[in-house]
Amino acid sequence: MKSLKLSVGKLLILTALISLLISACQPQIQEVPVEVIVTQLVEGEVVERVVTQIVEVVAPTTDYGDIVWLSTQLRPVQEAERVRGVILANFPGKVEFIPDDEGPFHDRITAEVQTGTGTIDLLGALHGNFSVMAPLGQLQDLTALRGRLADRGIPEAFWDVAQLNTNETYYVPWMQATYVIGVNKVALDYLPAGVDVEALTYDDLLNWAKAIYDETGEAKLGFPAGESGLLHRWFQGFLVPAFSGGVVTTFGSSEAAEGWQWMKDIWPYVHPQSTTFNFMQEQLLSEEVWIAWDHTARLKDAFEAAPDNFIAVPVPAGPFGRAFMPVIAGLAIPVTTTNQEGAEALIEYLTMPATQVTTLREVGFFPVVDVDFPGFVSPGIKMEGEAVTKQAGAPDALPSLLPQGLGGRGGDFNKVFRDTFTRIVFNGEDINTVLADEKVVLQEIMTDTGAPCWAPDPDSAGQPCQVE
Repeated sequence: MKSLKLSVGKLLILTALISLLISACQPQIQEVPVEVIVTQLVEGEVVERVVTQIVEVVAPTTDYGDIVWLSTQLRPVQEAERVRGVILANFPGKVEFIPDDEGPFHDRITAEVQTGTGTIDLLGALHGNFSVMAPLGQLQDLTALRGRLADRGIPEAFWDVAQLNTNETYYVPWMQATYVIGVNKVALDYLPAGVDVEALTYDDLLNWAKAIYDETGEAKLGFPAGESGLLHRWFQGFLVPAFSGGVVTTFGSSEAAEGWQWMKDIWPYVHPQSTTFNFMQEQLLSEEVWIAWDHTARLKDAFEAAPDNFIAVPVPAGPFGRAFMPVIAGLAIPVTTTNQEGAEALIEYLTMPATQVTTLREVGFFPVVDVDFPGFVSPGIKMEGEAVTKQAGAPDALPSLLPQGLGGRGGDFNKVFRDTFTRIVFNGEDINTVLADEKVVLQEIMTDTGAPCWAPDPDSAGQPCQVE
């Protein structure tokens, strides 16, 4: 019995040691107090005060060594310096951040994979970059890491996109930018009864714009339809996929025609000068419009200048879902990494809520995880961030990605959608006739460039996307 007790005791000690060793290999998260300066408006005066915030950081119990991070994102000198000096400040490892253009980025990884000799441990890039790299066998499957990040609150729609039409996860969503709707609070007085402004449908938006026009005699809805406005993104990332479930493959469908009919129906309630509008923050501030759709960067000034006057809300939902166009940047690990543990730990660090908020504050990209926006985030940015989060996390969210693989013909692709709009809405041409004409032009572009389909269109197995 005595020898048995000794064996059990030794076993318990051995088990404890093994547990410690295993835990030491994983990034340890701890809460620490951090003093930050908060700016508040008190009785018309700007007052600064120091408050203590509790933030999560990776506990400095493990040194993850040297990590080389190559990124197509955050390339400007000022942004890169903020990555090195602020965003990475609390990571327990030596990270060499190398921003580079897309061409050299792809060439470098291709060369390393071909030679089997790696110098890059982590990759930061857009979805479109990774969609080219994965079929070439350059990226690792990060499904196991995805499981460890389940508590981050990354939208399921983003994880689906990161699978690149496979059963594997090739990158971890890192940060995003997108488009939302800005609303002057005055417009809320005309919101139809029973409508939830944070869960609008296309019918709701039409009825709301009509109600404002009927009550005031003014068209107070605005779109950036000017020469440098982003109206084509509204068609590609919102209207057409929301009504048809696709962009290219469904361009000529009867469902897409219903979306164009909606556009025609709502235009009488759209501000008549919208064809000169490019940045909708200007028209919101001047109160030329009360409701405006645009990119977050082109609405920000209005929210920052007068946060008490506006709200930001998700885009409307159509028959196929709440289609929206996110610009998704992700983090991937090349198959030739020399520091697997460090690369995974850095991904975990960069997707921590505290790091995501720091990224927003320093470089302006919005979080992809659930965050509570602290006091040092300005009211305007917080307003946009909350709308972006709700939109991406909506149960009916339908990401419609930026056009990919078009090379120098991206402008021609955009023109198809703008021409379709002009012919239907301004010239009054028959919708089905216009779609039949323009789909021929669209197919020629897809065939000429060889561009495969992108989400939400179904995978075309590397072949040119077909307009059906």
